[in-house]
Amino acid sequence: MEAYTSFARVYDTFMDNIPYEEWADYIRETLEKYDIRDGLVLDLGCGTGTLTELLAASGYDMIGADNSDEMLEIAMEKKLASGHDILYLLQDMREFELYGTVRAVVSICDSLNYVLEEEELLTVFRLVNNYLDPGGIFLFDFNTRYKYQEILGDCTIAESRDDCSFIWDNYYYEEEKINEYELSLFIREEDAGQDLYRRYQETHLQKAYELATIRRLVEDSGLVFLAAYDAFTFEEPRKDSERICVVARENGKQKEI
Repeated sequence: MEAYTSFARVYDTFMDNIPYEEWADYIRETLEKYDIRDGLVLDLGCGTGTLTELLAASGYDMIGADNSDEMLEIAMEKKLASGHDILYLLQDMREFELYGTVRAVVSICDSLNYVLEEEELLTVFRLVNNYLDPGGIFLFDFNTRYKYQEILGDCTIAESRDDCSFIWDNYYYEEEKINEYELSLFIREEDAGQDLYRRYQETHLQKAYELATIRRLVEDSGLVFLAAYDAFTFEEPRKDSERICVVARENGKQKEI
């Protein structure tokens, strides 16, 4: 799962088209539907902390966990700038540990697609169930098989900015249901008074999951599957949904009376 090393430096630049504010509003609205309006929330796979910061600004006490030290360094810079009291943890979601339970866990922007084996994803779901308060909510999204097959697979995306550019080659392997990203980055750096563009390369792998598989793993983990929606709406998933949001509830703990 190691990725987002060199890319971390320019991640926010190339993700400036992502409607993080709308996503944060959707997360807040969804959590409020289940009476979670404040309290401790874990952002699992938090990256550079953009969404974590927005949820903190909404009044949640935030924890962010990610396995990329480079991404968390940028998240810490944002924390210093905002003054939000966010706890960041350098942890792999397949074996994350918290000091106690949280009211909700969110995992957004296809972080869970980086878990390539069903057994490992089941482990993630079991850990989430373990660290949720009684009746706590787990809200996550995932890229669909349709997106990898029809949209990204065997597609090349390129973009250029003033200080950096990238070439993003995609290869979808149907038998393994794995999408491979070959990412070539060209980042402007100053060296001996000269501006140079250095090339960096990263390989990312993501697994395509069907909603039926996700539901089975959620239920096998002990969580209660509540709902699935076409990404960031409250509409039913479609055959051509590119991203699906899932809501699950903690199960197994007793609420204090």
